[in-house]
Amino acid sequence: MSHLTTLQIARFIISFSWFYHGLFPKLVHISPLEQQMTGSFGFNPEISNLITRAAGVGEIIFAVLFFIFYRSILINVLNILALIGLMLFVAILQPSLLIEAFNPVTTNLAIIAFSVVLINELKGTQRQ
Repeated sequence: MSHLTTLQIARFIISFSWFYHGLFPKLVHISPLEQQMTGSFGFNPEISNLITRAAGVGEIIFAVLFFIFYRSILINVLNILALIGLMLFVAILQPSLLIEAFNPVTTNLAIIAFSVVLINELKGTQRQ
């Protein structure tokens, strides 16, 4: 029986996180927190829902791209920058969400850490 490497665990967790967060709270059922965040822009509910669904599609596309190109330092850097950007978005528009259960601070930092692990592993592989 084969075992999962550190690279594969990080790959699966990052890809799954983007896929899950794109699919369930944005496409299958728009969660109230997603509505609250996109509603912060001041658009009517229909436009806000369209923005949320588009973001969900984008997250699923990124999940697939990450799954395929996880060995790219660039895609890992994009992952880190996107997660920092999303956290700043929440901090500016809905700062109260930063202290809720399962908030972007804990989830985003964990996924960022997996990208840091991937980058370190990839750089180590390149040196050998």
